[in-house]
Amino acid sequence: MSDDEQSANRLRKELPDEVPPSRSPSADDPAGGPGAARGERNGATGRQRLLKGLWPPRLTRAQLIVALLLFGLGFGLAVQVASNSDSDSALRGARQEDLVRILDELDDRTQRLEDEKQGLEKQRDELENSSDQAEEARKQTLEKERQLGILAGTVAAQGPGITVTIEDTKGTVEADMLLDAIQELRAAGAEAIQVNGVRVVAGTYLADVDKSVSVDGNKINAPYRFQVIGKPQDLEPALNIPGGVVQTLEKEQATVTVERSSKIVVDALRAAERPDYARSSSQ
Repeated sequence: MSDDEQSANRLRKELPDEVPPSRSPSADDPAGGPGAARGERNGATGRQRLLKGLWPPRLTRAQLIVALLLFGLGFGLAVQVASNSDSDSALRGARQEDLVRILDELDDRTQRLEDEKQGLEKQRDELENSSDQAEEARKQTLEKERQLGILAGTVAAQGPGITVTIEDTKGTVEADMLLDAIQELRAAGAEAIQVNGVRVVAGTYLADVDKSVSVDGNKINAPYRFQVIGKPQDLEPALNIPGGVVQTLEKEQATVTVERSSKIVVDALRAAERPDYARSSSQ
């Protein structure tokens, strides 16, 4: 065998076998035949099923409740920061022991907010881990409704707190001084307040009327008696801070008495009012 023949045989062994040409689609099986058409239809159905599962997003009731609770916590923190900034001017001339007491009060407020945060996180975990999330959400909704009823004044409440009595023999106490007391108590964590049998709510207003004071249009006379539900260890120091409510009233020759109690009853009620214009966006 010649050298040329040996080289040709060696090349044939090294080269791969020739691949037969693929069969072109015939007239009986156009575009790959019925099997390919079925594959395309199945692929389109899978994409549609995937898009349908991803959009629109489904928001559960449990996730909505958790979002509302976290929004309420953020709003409370914002109000707290604004309240602290307003009191900076009153602290510049305070004594060292007064500053220490104010610092302790701020620590108590911080701890109270931290406890509230932990409570909200616990509620979130219960909603996520409960075997019956719908039932757990219903229970928490009822509890939230009761809490909102207390804040709105439509439900009676009782708990620990303080009683503040303001004696005004000179007739020098005005509505703005009582309003300052209410705002300071709210900032210190008061959950329910009534003054001389009138329930104080978010929309409460005070005005001077004929050398007296009216609360939401109800005329009240001295002595002014505040019944406040909250943590007594936070409420009482809030009234006694330097330049605060007690010192301001004493400058007007009024006498202020603060008594702590393990049970304060706030039973003055307000009728639930329907807004004239605002409606729920879900309607």
